[in-house]
Amino acid sequence: MSPDQKDSLPERIPTHVGIIMDGNGRWAQARGLPRLAGHRAGTENLRRVIAACIEFGIKYLTIYAFSTENWARPTDEVQGLLKIFESVIDNELQELYDQGVQLRHLGRLDRLKPDFRAKVLKAIEFTRQNDRLVLNIAFNYGGRDEIVCAIQAMIRDGVDADAVNDELVSQYLFTAGIPDPDLIIRTSGELRASNFLIWQGAYSEWYFPATYWPDFDRQELLRALHEFSQRQRRYGLTGEQIKTQKKKKQA
Repeated sequence: MSPDQKDSLPERIPTHVGIIMDGNGRWAQARGLPRLAGHRAGTENLRRVIAACIEFGIKYLTIYAFSTENWARPTDEVQGLLKIFESVIDNELQELYDQGVQLRHLGRLDRLKPDFRAKVLKAIEFTRQNDRLVLNIAFNYGGRDEIVCAIQAMIRDGVDADAVNDELVSQYLFTAGIPDPDLIIRTSGELRASNFLIWQGAYSEWYFPATYWPDFDRQELLRALHEFSQRQRRYGLTGEQIKTQKKKKQA
């Protein structure tokens, strides 16, 4: 990013940004700290990134908080993560509401304890009317599991096979009514999708900074937005076709 871009926004801002918040454990280990210290630092950083998304005019932010596969991690780490997530609801909900953030959940809530599940549902209802930023929290979420759930729901609804198309499937996903992500960021330098928004991200632009999530700050997000603004989104078309479409729109 050039010096003149350091604090300036690009002309084209993505409507929906997805983030795989990766590298908390390695961030902690590099500092001689337990892994949970990294997860706490990552949670603190989320507050800053949410504020930056609001500042930059991003309308939807989807964060990968806990995957369906994360239950297989060591028990103490899983329980520590659950406590961190619950404390976020207890301590941050009012601030999120005041910022105009609407909370939504992607995934299943069935493995949570009843009181924690009730807190999640209460937070969703409490922020339902906010529209400055929609924050989708992918918790106990997996992209394949989401598609399986959609198929099961269509079968239960008696959907005719010939009626199934992209639009219908999208209506049965956890993200129904939410635009597909324009940009997906995975921090820490890992180059994997890790079962995150695998249907919705089919034509997303991906960005893989080497920065660990706790250090992914406002400036790093701004750098990602500048990178995104330089991409040409083709959706299977050629560059010439995209140029022709732009000319017709400008005519």
